Amino acid sequence: MTRTELQDVLRVTTETSYESVTADVAKIVLDRGPRKGLLFGILVGFLLLNVLLTAIGWLFAFGVGVWGINIPVGWGIAIVNFVWWIGIGHAGTLISAILLLLHQNWRTSINRVAEAMTLFAVACAGLYPLLHLGRPQFFYWLAPYPATTDLWPNFRSPLIWDFFAVLTYGTVSLLFWYLGMIPDLATMRDRATSRRAAKTYGVLALGWRGSAQHWLHYNKTYLILAGLATPLVVSVHTTVSWDFSVGIVPAWHSTVFPPYFVAGAIFCGFAMVLLITIPMRRLYGLKDLITAKHLDNMAKVMLAAGLGVAYGYLMDAWMAWYRNEPFDSYIYTNRFWGPYASIYWGLIVCNCVIPQLLWFPYFRTQTLGLFGIALVINVGMWLERFVIISISLTRDHMPSSWAMYYPTIWDWLLYLGTFGLFVTLLMLFLRTLPAISMSEVRELLHQSREDES
Repeated sequence: MTRTELQDVLRVTTETSYESVTADVAKIVLDRGPRKGLLFGILVGFLLLNVLLTAIGWLFAFGVGVWGINIPVGWGIAIVNFVWWIGIGHAGTLISAILLLLHQNWRTSINRVAEAMTLFAVACAGLYPLLHLGRPQFFYWLAPYPATTDLWPNFRSPLIWDFFAVLTYGTVSLLFWYLGMIPDLATMRDRATSRRAAKTYGVLALGWRGSAQHWLHYNKTYLILAGLATPLVVSVHTTVSWDFSVGIVPAWHSTVFPPYFVAGAIFCGFAMVLLITIPMRRLYGLKDLITAKHLDNMAKVMLAAGLGVAYGYLMDAWMAWYRNEPFDSYIYTNRFWGPYASIYWGLIVCNCVIPQLLWFPYFRTQTLGLFGIALVINVGMWLERFVIISISLTRDHMPSSWAMYYPTIWDWLLYLGTFGLFVTLLMLFLRTLPAISMSEVRELLHQSREDES
């Protein structure tokens, strides 16, 4: 890699060194006293976390009847939020695993945050199926364990598919995230000024000394985990889409759902990465490490995924018209002109119209505009899940089963509370662990100097 190529990934100057990279990242954690922005984020996270605990406590006290679900809408925004949060986590695996296998060096400054975002989003998503069970104290019935009654879960149930998909996705993502941090944890151990911090990072670093043998085993294992994580990008959200496509509900029974859901997950996942990295680079002064090139590349991937999502909308509507099946045709007529039409056209504007601004380089690198586009995309992707899941259920095959669906205050408080869990975990991560992979950035610098020599 030449210096020109490296400058496309990092803002390299003559003063750039291994030490400056390490110092810029380590000071975020090791400097005494957090920044005001971080304190504000933790305060907001804790307040919303209390909202989550209140909503869960109310749910446990009075049951799922406090939600707006009814007959036939048995899946309200709890499942909408589950699919939305799972989609948020997909960008982390894509940035970490697939871009690593494709030797995309620009991933090095954002992969750590994206991996952490994946874990926190999966934690938020995992709450909803458990709370939606009605009897969450028996969640372990979903797992095939050696019960004395010799009863096993029904593997034809989509709920079991979700259990294994989310569990596998979360486990592999956690291992991949932790393994990638081991060299940096050793760096934090060596730079820590307090004995307690040095011991803590020393335990987490698993005795890392940076020997050739350590690096050999590390690189092999990291590559193997990347290979294992890559199919998860497709398989997990494909499994989630099967929850709907195997049903006989109009507009659900479709083979377009798996690729359609995967593209949507990458779309909103990259939008969430931008919503995190743009404030972070400004708050901590990391513009030399998270450069305009990173924002530009993420915007391009987001644009490509958005075009895939728009194509999915078009093909789904086309097939509903082409096969002339009355129930599917009516679903789309209802979406276009029915009582929820404003929500449908809102998602079209958010997911298909506004992202077209990303064709222009100005909007791909102008941070405030890019932040606004990413925020709009996440809103649009939530509206999409609401249209697909909840609105489709309001119009069943029999008009006698039709009913309107309106989420209650407890639906919204639970959703708002999951943001508290997400923000709290994210703020604690930024305060206690290195947010940028120092070892990988230093490796890029080393490759550049070797090429120049």
